[in-house]
Amino acid sequence: MQHEKSCGAIVYRRSHGNLEILLIRHINSGHWSFPKGHVEAGETEVETALREIREETSIDVIIDPTFRETVSYCPKRDTQKVVVYFIAKAKNYDYVPQLEEISEIRWVAIDHAASMLTYENDKNIVIKARQVIKG
Repeated sequence: MQHEKSCGAIVYRRSHGNLEILLIRHINSGHWSFPKGHVEAGETEVETALREIREETSIDVIIDPTFRETVSYCPKRDTQKVVVYFIAKAKNYDYVPQLEEISEIRWVAIDHAASMLTYENDKNIVIKARQVIKG
């Protein structure tokens, strides 16, 4: 069994009194999710999340490492993947999609994110993140 690890974050902002999160649509599968990517040698989980968010969206963030949720699944036979998600506050709001991987990026009201997200695991993480961000 091969093991893969990725890190990313639920990136949020407050806009005109509304709480919004950043969703990305992947070119290959067309699914909506959060910015994330593979851990590179020598990187911490937080460093990976910072780098991947910047690469995929051009957005710089401040990560809250006290929120750490993991999702585990098998993307293909004989492969176990773990994804670590943090909460991250956006420092800038203008995004530029990484053309090789991302077909679309949207800021979405956090209360409407579940209707766009493809996977149940992601919907559950938004519920937990929402409680912490609004807390």
